[in-house]
Amino acid sequence: MKEITLTTDRLVDTLLDCIRKSSTIYIVTAFAMKSGAALLKPALREAAERGADIKFLAGDYLYVTQPEALRELASIHENMEVRLWRSSGISFHPKAYLFEYPNGSHSIIGSSNLSKSALTHGVEWNVGVREDEEKQLFDEASRKFIGLFYADHSITLNLETVKRYENDYMQFHKEHPNLAKKWSIQEEEELMLPDDGPDEPGTVVHEEQESYTLLAPRFAQIEALKQLHTTVEEGYRKAMVVMATGLGKTYLAGFFAKNFKRVLFIAHLEEILHQSAASFLKVLPGRTAGIYNGREKNPDAELLFASIQTLSMKRHLEVFDPKQFDLIVVDEFHHAAAASYQKVLDYFTPAFLLGITATPDRSDNRDVYAICEGNVAYHIDFLEAIQKTWLSPFQYYGIFDETDYSKITWRGTQYDQDELTAAQLRTEQAEHIFKAWQTHRKTRTLVFCSSIRQADFLSASFKEKGFRTVSLHSKQKQVNRKAAARDLADGNLDAIFIVDLFNEGVDIPSVDTLLFVRPTESLTIFTQQIGRGLRLHPDKEHCVIIDLIGNYRNADVKLSLFDTTVPAGAKERIIQPVLPETCSIDLDIQVINLLKELTKKRQPRRERLLANYEMVKEEIGRRPTYLELHLHGEITANEYRAESYFNFLNWAGELTEEEQQVLLHHENWLKELERTGMNKSYKMIVLAAMLERGPDNWYKPVTAREIAPFFHRYLTSQDYRKRIDFSDGQSKKLWEYNEGKTAALIERMPMRKWSGSSTHELVCFKDGKFSFQADGSNPVLFQWTKEICEYRLHQYFERKSSE
Repeated sequence: MKEITLTTDRLVDTLLDCIRKSSTIYIVTAFAMKSGAALLKPALREAAERGADIKFLAGDYLYVTQPEALRELASIHENMEVRLWRSSGISFHPKAYLFEYPNGSHSIIGSSNLSKSALTHGVEWNVGVREDEEKQLFDEASRKFIGLFYADHSITLNLETVKRYENDYMQFHKEHPNLAKKWSIQEEEELMLPDDGPDEPGTVVHEEQESYTLLAPRFAQIEALKQLHTTVEEGYRKAMVVMATGLGKTYLAGFFAKNFKRVLFIAHLEEILHQSAASFLKVLPGRTAGIYNGREKNPDAELLFASIQTLSMKRHLEVFDPKQFDLIVVDEFHHAAAASYQKVLDYFTPAFLLGITATPDRSDNRDVYAICEGNVAYHIDFLEAIQKTWLSPFQYYGIFDETDYSKITWRGTQYDQDELTAAQLRTEQAEHIFKAWQTHRKTRTLVFCSSIRQADFLSASFKEKGFRTVSLHSKQKQVNRKAAARDLADGNLDAIFIVDLFNEGVDIPSVDTLLFVRPTESLTIFTQQIGRGLRLHPDKEHCVIIDLIGNYRNADVKLSLFDTTVPAGAKERIIQPVLPETCSIDLDIQVINLLKELTKKRQPRRERLLANYEMVKEEIGRRPTYLELHLHGEITANEYRAESYFNFLNWAGELTEEEQQVLLHHENWLKELERTGMNKSYKMIVLAAMLERGPDNWYKPVTAREIAPFFHRYLTSQDYRKRIDFSDGQSKKLWEYNEGKTAALIERMPMRKWSGSSTHELVCFKDGKFSFQADGSNPVLFQWTKEICEYRLHQYFERKSSE
């Protein structure tokens, strides 16, 4: 049964009643005011204390949301999730209050933002829909909400992110004082959406998958399976496989799943769920497969394929026992750093977690390595796959784009859409693009565009010249996407102009030309899009890649996808990359000159380190440890080692007066730890054993026999690939624990060698006793020493496993 009501005043009364009885509370408002947060705070705290699933999302559009409101909301309860939508200047106007309780749901959607006036006496219209058993509106609205809540545009609110927002808020209102006055008087006012709003995320077109004639591993899958089985034998519980698009990652996961009874496969696109289920059943025909998303729910299937948007909701997540699945596979693992994935992965405790991806670029997906503890079981990029003839070769043409992107406003994550579109929708630009395409193209082209308007404009321009084209995007209702993909594959279309489609989970093997007419803002997306043209096909000798390169941000970074290794003694990065023999790259001379200039103008080193540090600090809400900086940063913590991480923190103004004094007196000791050579892990294992004795005793003399049990236990651990240092001919003899032999190794290797190489004689080995010449009783120094030890051990084994 449904009941529909219209509320035009005192919405707060309805909200408070719903909050008091609901187990699920999802709220999204464009703007949040302190007055509104204060109205709901007591009821929300009470709901959080009884275990309700509470999520609140506010927007930063025009910096109307008050920082005080965000602090108020974030302080209500640790179990309440509060996030902020970073709009980058694009309108953000939803207002919805969604509640679910034991015998029904209540969805309220209308005009009221979170403010006292909007919830009490303001002129507002809100439609409420109560549903009993079939909660269609609530379920659909919840899915949409979760998609927004965990989107890349939203960030978790903590002390650091609120502080950053407050600085931006103050700066904006300083530059727009009249707007600030207007909002302070009226508290909030509706703003109209522009005619051309942001592109809606659309469904993805899929071509029929080519079936395997023999359902057995092939090519890279054989190598990857071998490495995965070795990983399991070594005691790992998590791993990532990086395989270029087109090498069969989903089938690989299916072959690996043979050894596990209950399997959960997680994807972020619903179309991938059905496609992946079909692939798994070809490999495991005797199993039962089920879908778990907003429309289908088959929780008891042996092979369960779940949408992350649905699974991340508390009420759906708690349908399952945390130990219910033996294997969890995360598709497109580069998305797994998102909060929605983290919530799911933190809940389950499978025997093994496998992440599969083609694009784990660190700058875009820094947290992915942390999720699998740095364990990359197998890695093959598209260049190596081309070298092995497993993917199609390519001919890359870098065409100079005269558009001056320096005059287009950068909105934090992308260029201002209106300004970018105005620069792109020029007849002379369309002619330039057409000429480049006509010169280099083959038969079937995908064109990657920035916006719907650009895709429509260029498609129409090409059509006027007699070519068969369509534009596909979220607002295209006249063209069937699957039919368009089939027409392109069959040669009935020359080109498809697309916007944010065909990036993942889509295969048209016959595509032989890729045309890029958009700035490259993400290496991950650029790699995915290149993969659309590299699948093998009988009618394709190679793929042509036509790329317009202008002075946009990070234009010089995209060539890092190719082999740009700098030879010893070289003063600058090579602009002409080294490629497989079957491939070629041809850059306009203007492009070569542009890339050299952009490389010279890269952000100064310290500023780059500071930006990376501040990003990680905001993400975790406090000053990161050495290891956290390494795992969550866009760049590795190794780059901080040249001057010492703690010297950097001092330069950045992040140390207290007490910490500054510790740094002044113990700088040499910290540098000793950060820079001492490590051909083996032994030095840091000895230090880790000594740190186990606590802050008052860690630096005091110790014998090798005292260290021996910890040392042996650590290097024969099942948790990490620590055993690699016990694999050479000499140390293999130490697998069976013998205190005397292990102690002799410790004395000979880490203790004597470290003592002999210490630059400031801070490490001492005398009369069979090993110690550090430092006033280690200081708790700050103890903590910093522990951080360095933890980081260096992790970084050492991460490096060794990649080798």
